[in-house]
Amino acid sequence: MNQPHSPAAADRTFQVDLRGLVDLLSHHLYSSPRVYLRELLQNAVDALTARQALQDGQGGRAGDFGIRLHADGTQVRVEDDGVGLTEADVHSFLATIGRSSKRAEKIAEQRADFIGQFGIGLLSCFLVADEIHVVSRSARTPDAPAVEWRGRGDGSYSVRTLPAGARPQPGTTVTLTPRADAAEWTRPDRVQALARHFGSLLRHPVTFDDGSTGGPAARVNPEPAPWSLNHPTPGARSRALAAYGEEVFGFKPLDTIELDLPAVGLKGIACILPEAVPSGRRHGHRVHVKGMLLSEQAPEILPDWAFFVRCVVDAESLRPTASREALYEDDTLAAVRDALADRLREWIAKAAASDPELLGRFLQVHHLAVKSLAVHDDEILRMLLPWLPFETTDGHATLDEFARTHRTVLVTNTVEEFRQVAAIASAAGLGVVNGGYTYDRQLVHRLPEVRPEASVADLDPETLTAHLDPVDRETELAAGAYLARAREALAVFDCDVALRAFQPASAPALLVDSREARHERTRSQLAREQDGGLWGGILGHLRQEAPRAQLILNQLNPLVRTAVAIEEPELARTSAEALYGQAALLSRRPLRPSESSLINRSFLDLLAHALRKDA
Repeated sequence: MNQPHSPAAADRTFQVDLRGLVDLLSHHLYSSPRVYLRELLQNAVDALTARQALQDGQGGRAGDFGIRLHADGTQVRVEDDGVGLTEADVHSFLATIGRSSKRAEKIAEQRADFIGQFGIGLLSCFLVADEIHVVSRSARTPDAPAVEWRGRGDGSYSVRTLPAGARPQPGTTVTLTPRADAAEWTRPDRVQALARHFGSLLRHPVTFDDGSTGGPAARVNPEPAPWSLNHPTPGARSRALAAYGEEVFGFKPLDTIELDLPAVGLKGIACILPEAVPSGRRHGHRVHVKGMLLSEQAPEILPDWAFFVRCVVDAESLRPTASREALYEDDTLAAVRDALADRLREWIAKAAASDPELLGRFLQVHHLAVKSLAVHDDEILRMLLPWLPFETTDGHATLDEFARTHRTVLVTNTVEEFRQVAAIASAAGLGVVNGGYTYDRQLVHRLPEVRPEASVADLDPETLTAHLDPVDRETELAAGAYLARAREALAVFDCDVALRAFQPASAPALLVDSREARHERTRSQLAREQDGGLWGGILGHLRQEAPRAQLILNQLNPLVRTAVAIEEPELARTSAEALYGQAALLSRRPLRPSESSLINRSFLDLLAHALRKDA
């Protein structure tokens, strides 16, 4: 059966629920209702920018155009001397969501001069008010009358032409009557504070008047950006920038780095933090776009490794996101990030070449950040590796100092291994670096790239035990029975026992055991316990010959000399367990439950033996 022919579907227009849209903006786009004032300031600045372009095109002068804020507790009013709107502009731009005067055809080619790009900023006023009242007169059409627009939160609006003289000069006035629940953001003192917060670096004059004094309005942005001022000497300029950084961030910078990227119109400063911060922690940076504060939390302006600085910058060419509270990730931002990273590298290079004292203070605080950079940056590696501090058997020292004392630099895999061998290796004259911290082992192994005469090798048990002195044959034969009982007692830990002589004499024993060896022995034990099952088969396939731990007793220690002379089998066994437990504790590694139990048991057995002897 043939279906009846359906008529063509009619096109329909989307219906916008303005209240729902405002709720969407307030909960998902903007971080706080306070942004309403930033949006009003931004619209005013863009209007002034457009009028400046108009005046320049007509051969005139812009004059002392500016922005005036008024707040008395009942209303918030923002006036500007900008380009203004005609009645047609009002219908096109104020009453059409998603379009703004910045997109108008006559000024589209100048769009890069404007802060805003999305035409939704005025809607943010509904976060604090139910009605927006706009009065505007166009500078493009001087003979056009002033026009009034009233927009309401329910989505309705009205437009009317005002009588002649209602607004004699071009420009726009936006008036808000705040809701009761928005009092926090519309009090006079709060409006003034927000204006200073967002507009302190704006290039047009901004004033504030709360109507209480009758005197002249207070200037919101009395000083231009500090990097645009002239100073009598470089030292005076450096001190002024440091003082501004301290005012903005609340800390006295270790140093300040002036940032200037003419290609994107970016200027500002980077402040070196005076205290260390956790590796990888990304600080927010204060970013202005054409003078307007965009964000105080913009970590994307710098690479991850630059967590030792905080920046305040003002840029011309960076794009804001729709909320204008973050930066849009594009090629321009990526290029700026790379260029600022180069500026930080240049500062480090300059300090290394001409200011060792500053470099030393910087590395003392931020050596971890520099190590993370040096791992991936050959230039920084060659420049700073000799200066970086490491934990060594000679204490904390730079690799340059350490390599002069030790022709072969040994490095451990873990902090635990370093703790085990540090005292004994130092007494034996071995130069060992703790390679267990982030980046350290990688960097130590790259030392020959900077110091070709240096030699670097991983420290292994064989290297260490080779530097321990053997005991004479008679002593070893006399201790043979004790050593056999000790090996039997410690077989459960896959631990061999040997007798050597080494310094310091105060160390009774050395437990040589790597984390990898312990893991392998644990896997072997699991394989034995799971013998025959699928899991046991997998573990058995992975099993390798597990290296044994080694308990090396120190013949120079009085406790060991007494222990190896014990003839009673049970007491000999208990003393060997006690020596193992003490050596495990001195290694500072986490104890296994069986080892904790061993320490407790051996201590109790020794007490019991002493009590029996006294009885």
